[in-house]
Amino acid sequence: MIIHKDCYSTIFKVWLVGAICVFLILKFIPWTFVAYPLCTLPLSVMGFVLFFFRVPDRKKVGGEEAVTSVADGKVVVIEKVYEPEYLKCECMQVSVYMDFFNVHVNFWPISGEVTYYKYHPGKYFLAYLPKASELNEHSSIGIKGAHGEVFFKQLAGTFARRIVCYAKPGNIENKGDQCGIIKFGSRIDMYLPLDADIKVSLGEHVKASETIIAELR
Repeated sequence: MIIHKDCYSTIFKVWLVGAICVFLILKFIPWTFVAYPLCTLPLSVMGFVLFFFRVPDRKKVGGEEAVTSVADGKVVVIEKVYEPEYLKCECMQVSVYMDFFNVHVNFWPISGEVTYYKYHPGKYFLAYLPKASELNEHSSIGIKGAHGEVFFKQLAGTFARRIVCYAKPGNIENKGDQCGIIKFGSRIDMYLPLDADIKVSLGEHVKASETIIAELR
């Protein structure tokens, strides 16, 4: 299992706290039938944090016109909206919500040139709430490919307190390569042209790089 390179410090901190907890339990609780079951809690957290920051091996699907999911998770929004920050026009918004058990590594949805990047500090509302898109801490990224431009946001949530993004305007990126990670539960908002052919439905569970969200015309 490959662990994300930007999560080593987080894993070290969790493991350090977990090891201290195990040490204190074994030192100060003399009854093994009590101490051993208690130790399973910090040990489980230590194991889960490794699982949480795993990097999956994903296949790239679709042609240049196919827009694949930036993240694993559940589709919670499909609607026509006005995007005021960068595109400044009506778009189709498709949002994917990630829970604790989803892979949190993010992947480029199309190949092309990075046209926009901006980090926005903000609040930490529950990521599935509509107001989270504007008020929560987030990164905004635009990428332009051969068949059009895709704009998306990495949104922090109540527990997601750090967003890592590799976007640099002017860089050429490949669909399916890593573009960042959001730590501990969050959401991705994708903004697509109005004439994009949406291929997913509300409530559908999608996989980054392997689920086609839409096809650009």
